[in-house]
Amino acid sequence: MWVLIVSELLVFGAGLAVFMFLRLMDPAGFAEAQTHLHRTGAGIGTVVLVTSGWLAALAAHSTDRVWRCRALLAGATLLGAVFMGIKGQEWADLFAQGISFETHVFFTFSFMLTGFHAAHVIAGMLLLAFVAIRPTPSNVEVGAAFWHMVDLVWILVFPVVYLL
Repeated sequence: MWVLIVSELLVFGAGLAVFMFLRLMDPAGFAEAQTHLHRTGAGIGTVVLVTSGWLAALAAHSTDRVWRCRALLAGATLLGAVFMGIKGQEWADLFAQGISFETHVFFTFSFMLTGFHAAHVIAGMLLLAFVAIRPTPSNVEVGAAFWHMVDLVWILVFPVVYLL
């Protein structure tokens, strides 16, 4: 799992580095494109995702009480779904405005970064649900480690895409 986590962090890091480099080439275009994003929703999504990470951490320390551990994992998974709902609303609004991957390089990379992150959120939700079936200490630790990687990536993506 740690090899996967490190490799995913490197992939996201490369994507963020390219995004920031392209921003230097067209700061005005990036600033204008960024105004179409839902910053408040992304901020709320950040709180939701970090809270889900906290629940996953609590689950990792609750494996001696199976039902509590399962409830915490379910809560983390549910908050992951809330995050996906927020992200889905933003994407639907952008598409309704006629904004797509081809509108501007900002959107090409913001859709790529947030979409790749969304795929990891979904994978993490499935992993947490699977781990909840058999919440052994090692299973929960692995699931929580992946979920924390998902959190960390968003904590990097959020300021770069939404705030800078």
